[in-house]
Amino acid sequence: MSATPIEHAIGYRFTQPDLLTQAFTHRSFGTPHNERLEFLGDSILNCAVAHMLYLHFPDLPEGVLSRLRANLVRQQSLYEIAERLKLGEYLRLGDGEIKSGGRNRPSILADALESLFGAILLDSDFNRAQQVIQRLYADIVSAIDPNTPAKDSKTLLQEVLQGRHLPLPDYVLVSTSGQAHEQIFHIDCVIPTLSIHTTGIANSRRAAEQAAALTAYQTIIAQSGRQPGKKNH
Repeated sequence: MSATPIEHAIGYRFTQPDLLTQAFTHRSFGTPHNERLEFLGDSILNCAVAHMLYLHFPDLPEGVLSRLRANLVRQQSLYEIAERLKLGEYLRLGDGEIKSGGRNRPSILADALESLFGAILLDSDFNRAQQVIQRLYADIVSAIDPNTPAKDSKTLLQEVLQGRHLPLPDYVLVSTSGQAHEQIFHIDCVIPTLSIHTTGIANSRRAAEQAAALTAYQTIIAQSGRQPGKKNH
């Protein structure tokens, strides 16, 4: 049997396909679901990310490393990786969750990603799970500026635009979905002068704006890095 698209995306092929199925099974669908795998994956993720940061930033103190790790393993960060992998397409959800937008819900996608890490551990070993995490986080860790870990994404974006004497971005509410107490907000961050248009999706308008701003900020930094001789401000 050939590898599935998600196995191609993460660079790992399961020897026990049932574990992969379980990793994407929400409790609303039935049992066995992914909550125990999520517990396992959360522990692996914290250890793997801590190891990456320890090696990548040999001079940073424990307090800064802890703050960076907390940011990388939080729900929004996991959600962004899950979105990149299109995990929502593979989720097994109950009818109620499907109707309420569960495939796009940050909490469900973040949990599914952690469950995937746990499933890889059970299917192979810690080293293989760690390798998958390192592959998914490599570009993110490389883009970290340890001098600005405490600033939120909107502040960072505002500062880099002001440093280049460019207009501030527009944040546009595109849509909301889900029930009133579980709404999901889709926010666009638009910077016409740089032809940047990013989208953030989260459980609150503020979090969605922050997510869109982070992607825009990372895009600007990446573009700067590809332009020899251009200095970041």
